[in-house]
Amino acid sequence: MTVESDTPAKSNEGAFASDNRQAVTIGDSARDYVNRLRGGDMGSLPAILGLVVLFVVFSSLHDRFLTTYNLANLVVQAGSIIVLAMGLVFVLLLGEIDLSAGVAGGASATITALVLIDHDWHWLLATIAGVVVGALIGIAIGSLVSLLGIPSFVVTLAFFLALQAVPLKLIGSGGSLRFNNEVLRGLSIKNVPVTAGWIAAGVIVVGFAALALWRYRSRSAKGLVHQPLPLVIIQIVVLAVIVLGLTALLSANRAPNPNLFNISGVPWVLPVVIALLLFWTFVLTKTRFGRHLYAVGGNAEAARRAGINVTRIRISAFVIGSSMAAISGILSASYTGKVSPGSGGGNELLYAVAAAVIGGTSLFGGRGRAIDAVIGGLVIATIPNGLGLLNQAAYINLLVTGGVLLLAASVDAISRRRRSAAGV
Repeated sequence: MTVESDTPAKSNEGAFASDNRQAVTIGDSARDYVNRLRGGDMGSLPAILGLVVLFVVFSSLHDRFLTTYNLANLVVQAGSIIVLAMGLVFVLLLGEIDLSAGVAGGASATITALVLIDHDWHWLLATIAGVVVGALIGIAIGSLVSLLGIPSFVVTLAFFLALQAVPLKLIGSGGSLRFNNEVLRGLSIKNVPVTAGWIAAGVIVVGFAALALWRYRSRSAKGLVHQPLPLVIIQIVVLAVIVLGLTALLSANRAPNPNLFNISGVPWVLPVVIALLLFWTFVLTKTRFGRHLYAVGGNAEAARRAGINVTRIRISAFVIGSSMAAISGILSASYTGKVSPGSGGGNELLYAVAAAVIGGTSLFGGRGRAIDAVIGGLVIATIPNGLGLLNQAAYINLLVTGGVLLLAASVDAISRRRRSAAGV
């Protein structure tokens, strides 16, 4: 075994090539992609198709679904789920589970709210305090799982029960803390200035284009497997259309009464999600830690024999998961405007796990990306958003979400079986 035997480089950078040959045309790339699909490497394709179907169905049933006002609400509603799911991806990559992530976020947000209200801390220091609490929770969980060998299901279930006592003790039964800091509350109720939003969108498009072309030139110059240039250009164009199109939609005045006031610009939660996505994608695809994480998730014993510190990797994954849960808890408090004893104890964890799995992260470990949380989170957020516009009962939302998760888990299991049969 080599440490990089099951890394994103295999599934992403080599996504359009196989058999150690260069895919020189789009036709070659298409055939290679079809072969990967036949081999069970579905990736995020089912989630993307599902998201398209949901958008088509809800937009046809209600004319307000595709309005800029509702799309902005959808972005805000999906924010905390996506961030929580992004952290869980690291845990799921090891084939583990963290049942305490939701309440860990609630406990961390409670600490942030307390130091803001009782001690008048700066919002940045208060945020760091909440994230540190999340990291400490992750260290405790990871140590119990890695050092003592207790199953993660049991450890995190115990933390799920115990961490609910933190906000209950600090806030009191039936009480709540107002989450009214101008900056943190503004993540959900305020928007990026329109000009700044366009500048950021331009930077993202230009940066992606420069990186994609540099990678193509570098790999082709070294004679390595690379995507054909027309495909690279198509990817750049598609990204530009999505980023610039979304920016244009959210930059328009979406106020219910545009003549009285103006609501325009990208919600602040979106840049936060994008920044976290870029950072964790870099960590997973371009760092030694990321390669080691995939190696441990693929085969822990083989990774140990290859010299990887499996214990450190496991603890680090839980630390990342709980730290992201803390950020998710702060975003959730920003959306609701308060922290209460029940914060994080509802369906947040279930939705986040569903988002990661629906997006393409395997429950069996070894396969997953940060982008999976984004795609799956949008699917999970779209269901209650669309059903809410249609005035459907709450139980319908639970039934549909549960059905979608079961379908995603079935696709994951079938894909895994096909990959095993294909020797992947």
